[in-house]
Amino acid sequence: VGLAPVVIDLMRRGFVTAVAMNGAALIHDFEIALAGKTSEDVPAQLGRGHFGVAEETGLLLNKAITDGDRKGLGIGESAGRLLAKTLPSRQVPYRRYSIVASAYRQSIPLTVHEAVGTDIIHCHPSTDPRALGAATHRDFRLLASVVQAMDGGGVYLNVGSAVILPEVFLKCFSLAANLRRAPRGITTVNMDFIQHYRPTQNVLLRPTAAGNGKGRNASRGYALTGHHELMVPLLAAALAERRKKR
Repeated sequence: VGLAPVVIDLMRRGFVTAVAMNGAALIHDFEIALAGKTSEDVPAQLGRGHFGVAEETGLLLNKAITDGDRKGLGIGESAGRLLAKTLPSRQVPYRRYSIVASAYRQSIPLTVHEAVGTDIIHCHPSTDPRALGAATHRDFRLLASVVQAMDGGGVYLNVGSAVILPEVFLKCFSLAANLRRAPRGITTVNMDFIQHYRPTQNVLLRPTAAGNGKGRNASRGYALTGHHELMVPLLAAALAERRKKR
């Protein structure tokens, strides 16, 4: 919905210090960088066998993941390297709108969490499932370290993911609790136009209850219901205004 510039600005201002994506977000971000637009007319393409078979998306992303896996990289860093460094500017004329490329340039952790079979690049013959699994697991471990560092005041926003990221976040929280202690004093937020079961349980309720403390160590969860193209810019404007007043 055109919010990449807003998110990138929040990254530059230091409000966003890490980004986690599902595979679909990576694909849309990649296609925006290359073509300036994304998404397909699924009903029109599906029966013809044309849905999700764009050559550039599958070939380039799978190659980046496979090459990155050989170097011990996660999917997020591999894709960021592809968009910000490997591909020439003429091939990515809209790179400035890529969250993935911006995170790479700013050395901001960006992780991609794949469920095999859910994304169009998994249909491409260049897919290497071993590399895909290893790379997304590295990103899972990286995000777990980010969640562990939330202890004492971190904020986690789940924006529009109904299943994958709420499940991943809960497991990262569990790892943090296992290795040290459950992060306390955190704020979790679910932003969506419909409030779903898993974000409510795995983002708003369970982590804040498990890591709850008293006073400044108290954790809180908030549900913000509305369309992303309205809610996210409003949140960004509120953060900018709050900084001005300080």
